[in-house]
Amino acid sequence: MRAVVTRVKNASVEIDGRIHGQIGQGFLVLLGVHVDDGPAEAAKIADKICGLRIFEDAAGKMNVNPTDAGANNLLIISQFTLFADCHSRRPGFTMAARPEQAIPLYEQVIGACRDRGFHVETGVFGADMQVRSQNDGPVTILLDTKEL
Repeated sequence: MRAVVTRVKNASVEIDGRIHGQIGQGFLVLLGVHVDDGPAEAAKIADKICGLRIFEDAAGKMNVNPTDAGANNLLIISQFTLFADCHSRRPGFTMAARPEQAIPLYEQVIGACRDRGFHVETGVFGADMQVRSQNDGPVTILLDTKEL
């Protein structure tokens, strides 16, 4: 799995002209599922997202996790394009999991984050979504379970 995690002041997702999900301070997470991913990868990436210490401590160092920073809000958006093959000018998506595999793993990540006490908002898997965010920092981290 891959996740692009952006520390935000706020974020929202709109579908068909209506706000579907929105958060205050926390993380906007774009989440992609690889064809080889399973429950172990979903658990691993949820744990990493929820524990990322990318909020500043009293000394100004990134050393505080979202819960301790009072920012345990997540907006998690499915993003199959994170596994685009861009060897040519037209991306291919054969390494992105099909919906029947990806949806349960996407939902597992959401559930695991909620189980850790996070307020989680989402988009709709496969929908045309407009995502807005006010980046904080900006701070953006790329996570890949193959590298964790």
